[in-house]
Amino acid sequence: MTETTSATPAPDPRGPRWWRRFRLLPRTLRVSAYVAVVLVLVVVVAGSSGVVLVRRSFPQTSGEITVPGLAGDVEVVRDAHGIPQIYADTTEDLMRAQGYVHAQERFYEMDVRRHATAGRLAEMFGDDALETDVYVRTMGWRRVAEAELPLLDPDTRVALGAYAAGVNAYLEGRQPSQISLEYTLLDAQGLDYRPEPWTAVDSLAWLKAMAWDLRGNMVDEIDRSLTAAAVGADRAAQLWPAYPLDEHQPIVTQGAVVDGVFEQDAETDATRLPTRPAPFEHVADELRSLAATTERMPAWLGRGDGLGSNSWVVSGEHTDTGLPILANDPHLGVSMPGVWMQVGLHCRTVGEACPYDVAGFSFSGVPGVIIGHNADIAWGFTNLGPDVTDLFVERVVGDQWRHGGELLPLEERQERIEVAGGEPVTITVRSTAHGPIVSDVDDELARVATEADVPRGAADDADGPEYAVSLSWTALTPAPTADAVLALDRARDWTSFRAAAADFAVPAQNMVYADREGHIGYQAPGLVPIRKSGNDGLTPSAGWRPENDWTGEYVPYDGLPSVLDPDEGFVVTANQAVTGPDYPYFLGDDFDRGYRSQRIRDLVGSQLADGGTVSVDDALATQRDVRNPLAPALVPYLLRPRLDATYDDDGQRLLDDWDQTQPADGPQSAAAAYFNVVWRHLLELTFDDELTGDQRPDGGDRWIAAVTDLLQRPDEGWWDDVTTDEVETRDDIVRTALLDARDELTSTISPDPDDWTWGQLHRLELRNATLGESGIGVVERLFNRGGWEVGGGGSIVDATGWDAREGYEVATAPSMRMVVSLDDLDDSRWINLTGVSGHAFHPHYADQTDLMVAGRTLPWAFSRDAVEAAGEDTLRLVPAD
Repeated sequence: MTETTSATPAPDPRGPRWWRRFRLLPRTLRVSAYVAVVLVLVVVVAGSSGVVLVRRSFPQTSGEITVPGLAGDVEVVRDAHGIPQIYADTTEDLMRAQGYVHAQERFYEMDVRRHATAGRLAEMFGDDALETDVYVRTMGWRRVAEAELPLLDPDTRVALGAYAAGVNAYLEGRQPSQISLEYTLLDAQGLDYRPEPWTAVDSLAWLKAMAWDLRGNMVDEIDRSLTAAAVGADRAAQLWPAYPLDEHQPIVTQGAVVDGVFEQDAETDATRLPTRPAPFEHVADELRSLAATTERMPAWLGRGDGLGSNSWVVSGEHTDTGLPILANDPHLGVSMPGVWMQVGLHCRTVGEACPYDVAGFSFSGVPGVIIGHNADIAWGFTNLGPDVTDLFVERVVGDQWRHGGELLPLEERQERIEVAGGEPVTITVRSTAHGPIVSDVDDELARVATEADVPRGAADDADGPEYAVSLSWTALTPAPTADAVLALDRARDWTSFRAAAADFAVPAQNMVYADREGHIGYQAPGLVPIRKSGNDGLTPSAGWRPENDWTGEYVPYDGLPSVLDPDEGFVVTANQAVTGPDYPYFLGDDFDRGYRSQRIRDLVGSQLADGGTVSVDDALATQRDVRNPLAPALVPYLLRPRLDATYDDDGQRLLDDWDQTQPADGPQSAAAAYFNVVWRHLLELTFDDELTGDQRPDGGDRWIAAVTDLLQRPDEGWWDDVTTDEVETRDDIVRTALLDARDELTSTISPDPDDWTWGQLHRLELRNATLGESGIGVVERLFNRGGWEVGGGGSIVDATGWDAREGYEVATAPSMRMVVSLDDLDDSRWINLTGVSGHAFHPHYADQTDLMVAGRTLPWAFSRDAVEAAGEDTLRLVPAD
């Protein structure tokens, strides 16, 4: 191939379709490949040969397999849902076996992930993946992961190496068609692909993708600027209301920082409050290009907004068992397969040589358990959401950049990207001390800062500079987060738990804790930068002004909020503010507004009222709560207009008797459907005349807070439609939204409101991240599953989020649920959004989805007796000698 140097191609106006490399092939090959795809579908459905082809990659789950490198026999016991529990005598054998089992079930997913995090998707999917690769290469995820490996504890490196050896033992001697059905179809398109051996860095790099997904307020930073450019700073501020501390309590309600250490029993007035960063001016609307480029990252890699999670833990003083109960359900983008794979990792004899006895939810491709419990403690995560990203507008002069009174050299490197079906592309990645210049990702972004609304005097433009935008992000600093994962798995008490959490650099998480001694707790870990006085972290800053820099220091771990056995007897985290306003360090201002967290607090409080207790069943019921937090504020205004009877007011009358819950079906579901359609139209009518693109309302918690405030001001300018000659008020917009919603439901479901249900609009569709987005229906039907009608919604405890800009389909959902009983770990419950298997047509591909949608969970066997009683298949992995 001939090497070419070019900028990233402009995106296809039809949107990303990696399968469009299909069009690069000769027409005869395209026809034959398409016929092959059709034949695959035919034989899968109708023929025994198809059954053989599909089942060829299914994992062996019983009998015996020789795995080179094992020191002893390993048992893999799978239950009726295929969940593996692994038993070994050494750490290396345990991790080697986990790598083997992960590869059995999910290697294609692992392979795609490592290509994504290395910026190598175009090698598999052609030029439509190039834009993603350029973005990832610019940020340098793989380079950071490579730098992290030598920082890790030797035991962690041994575990990573053993895990990789297990993956490679599975790959050895297997053709791609024996690994996954996806490879069969890719080869039918002429890819001729063979997976490379797995490495420790492949595992570390996936943690960067999760950090990107949960990175904090980068999207808000851009949107604030673009909104201010469109409507002015004062009106934009109305759309980012302050956190309502008087209504929604933060996570930690006691304690203060004293001499740099958070002391949970200190009085609040002991806190020493340093100077807060001053606000800075907003950048101009050219940042829209940066926002668009960020949005073009694949959804399954995460976009850093619209996500959340719930977790809470209740002291044994308030449970029916006398020991703590811990609940967790992280909310992530939906995909097939889901992000988690359940697993148990058990040393037959727990000791120094093999210290693991843990079960929970793992990432395929990463050794250990991310969330779960061991024999002594349990833990859960929600995204803390601190401000760990900043955009800097840079003044670039040739191969230098301006900082203070001097020009400094830009750091430059070349990246060569191979492209399936095309010629390689070489890009130049430029960086300042702030980070990589992300405005080089796309030709359009060369304009991002040219007209940026940051203060400049005549001297600022004396160099005749090019303006560019760089990204500072804590995840681009190498850190030993992988140490934290395995240390959590080994932790035995609060002290060892906190020591493990100290290494959890990114993504910064809220961590809830419980142990079998009866203690509960909360810890906020992670790297949170300390900024200089010119940078508020909320909008892009002038990079040439040193007062805007990060100091190079982070909020000290001992100063981060932490509490053991809090006075309330429980801890609730659901992405809300962590502390009150007296906390001295700036963690961020873009927390979830607390609707879910306060609802959970209220439900726990009601369970404890009059001396009551909380049970596992109570926690499971709380996870399924579907009460809408906006309804109490909005419904009274929806009932005010007098609409014509017999048609116009049919939906409105449903709201009279609505209990403000959102089940998928049943007596209350019609009102829920009508309310949500009204909400979507209300947002569009109120804001779409002045906001464009991604600045339009998605209907999330920020918009609930903003509209709740606007409802009290009927003549506020936002209500006016600036495209008409009339001056509309709140009541005009509400009336029109009611009528438009009636018409939409009539056309999409039925003229009869008795036929309406929320589930008919609010469907869960699970799509394979690659071939399931191919644009070829026959291929998509092989890998995608869908059609589930679900309840819940955005900012609801049962958080099946949807984007009001797109429709009502589920965009984010509980990726798993777990409730841990510290009294008897075998009484715990768990469920996954999809299933253990990543193989289409395997019985465990989506066998947990029906249960999850129905609000059910699975027994979580942990003790050896319980695992054996639940076991249906046992596989022995044996040494080669």
